[in-house]
Amino acid sequence: MSPGGFAIVGPTASGKTGRAVALARAIGGEIISADSRQVYRGMDIGTGKDLEVYGNVPYHLIDICPAGYRYNLYEYVRDYTDVHADLVKRNVPEVLCGGTGMYVETVLNGISLPPVPRDDTLRASLAGKSLGELTDMLKCYKTLRNNSDIDTVARATRALEIALYYHNHPAEQELTRPHPRHYITVIGVDVDRETRRSRITTRLRTRLDEGLIDEVRTLLATGVAAEDLIYYGLEYKFVTLHVIGQMSFDEMFKRLETAIHQFAKRQMTWWRGMERRGHHINWLSSTLSDDEFVAAALDYRKSNPT
Repeated sequence: MSPGGFAIVGPTASGKTGRAVALARAIGGEIISADSRQVYRGMDIGTGKDLEVYGNVPYHLIDICPAGYRYNLYEYVRDYTDVHADLVKRNVPEVLCGGTGMYVETVLNGISLPPVPRDDTLRASLAGKSLGELTDMLKCYKTLRNNSDIDTVARATRALEIALYYHNHPAEQELTRPHPRHYITVIGVDVDRETRRSRITTRLRTRLDEGLIDEVRTLLATGVAAEDLIYYGLEYKFVTLHVIGQMSFDEMFKRLETAIHQFAKRQMTWWRGMERRGHHINWLSSTLSDDEFVAAALDYRKSNPT
């Protein structure tokens, strides 16, 4: 039996981490990160790990991969499942926290992702096809909700490989269907648009002052390929382009600032879509104190017991 728990969601710069830490401390819980970039070691400033915020609150799924690796949803579900099982065994409540909507929703849906082997015959048959052609083929097997997951030929090929495997193995496909985790109460940190935009700009300046550019230089110097950093997007994409001389500082700042604003909007679109897909999010104002936030979250838990 799960001891229950919470998921803290919201757009970037909403203050999710601090709220999650306060809540975890209040309930004797541990935090499970749901951030697709905080898994990488050495990518600290750009991903906003803020590890000092955690204090004595244990956290999981941060710093588990080397920079340059390409972590994916299958691996996240596998790793989350291991951590969750350990917390249940120790009767410790979990506080899932992060802005990667696909990770959060997959966890809430209780979806398993059996390993899908590489199919070299299929890959050979798809060689030379455009991203558009692969996307059209994929639509025959699944509804596409997240185009960022198939934004390259390699990703689209892998997505098609997975879709075809499940199509041909219905028993394993059944494991990928939702088995909702109703014991997790979802709390959203609600921040108004102007405040969010101001926080994003201020935070970006702070991260640059704290050494974000040097962090990227160090990653490159230790052997992480520029194309791998660019693959991670946002801070690592634009700062890398600046460091390798393809973009001035001013252009980097302006384009990165715009990209983060757009990212925050996409996050909110995901959370709203998640609500339409049946997940109730209890939104709490970002202006609440930590004590007020915790009290309100616990009230939501009482009104929606597992």
